Amino acid sequence: MPPSAITSSASLADRLEDLLPQTQCTKCGYPACRPYAEAIAEGRASYNQCPPGGQEGVARLAQLLGRPVIPLNPEHGSEQPRRLAVIDEAVCIGCTLCIQACPVDAIAGAAKQMHTVIDALCTGCDLCVAPCPVDCISMVEVTPGRTGWQAWRQEQADAARARHAWRTQRLRRDKEENDARLAAKAAAKLKEVEAAAAGTPEEQAELARKKAIIQAAMERARLKKLQAEQASHPTDSEQA
Repeated sequence: MPPSAITSSASLADRLEDLLPQTQCTKCGYPACRPYAEAIAEGRASYNQCPPGGQEGVARLAQLLGRPVIPLNPEHGSEQPRRLAVIDEAVCIGCTLCIQACPVDAIAGAAKQMHTVIDALCTGCDLCVAPCPVDCISMVEVTPGRTGWQAWRQEQADAARARHAWRTQRLRRDKEENDARLAAKAAAKLKEVEAAAAGTPEEQAELARKKAIIQAAMERARLKKLQAEQASHPTDSEQA
């Protein structure tokens, strides 16, 4: 793919993303709104797969793409009033699974303590419902009679996108820091094994076995990090 085509595709993806409601609900079949926008721009997905945007959302995307307005694909859900997650605090066991599932950090709480949803931040994605082991989360309609973009403002979409981006960045940073700690621990353990005095053949064999295990683990971590870096920064040949 020539560089000009890449630039054009990225620009189109940006404009498509601006038209999505940013609920990050995954109902479109993609892990977030941005990947869905990129898939539309690249011709890998249709522009009628976003239930939160509803029929108006389809019309917005169609206008940008210069395509006809088509019905919302029912395979991805139906257009509905906006909903909020509500936690039955008397039943909540503080497992934190809902917090981990929320794509916009709209749930507050700590391990083994009661959780609560911050209404102003909730996008109604309902991703927190399924992981709850005690079924204490319900989705409540808050815009009866108003669906799709009629139930959701652009300001709310912009704020949700910013929170999702911050959460994604935070999780990536936490993972990198954890990986670094594990790598340092493995390197220290390897030095400890290499420095250990081995007397009998059995002891030498055991030390060699431990060294091989640690080295293999370190190599797997190195390859995993390299793959992640390549995925984030594809080479020119991969982009072509």
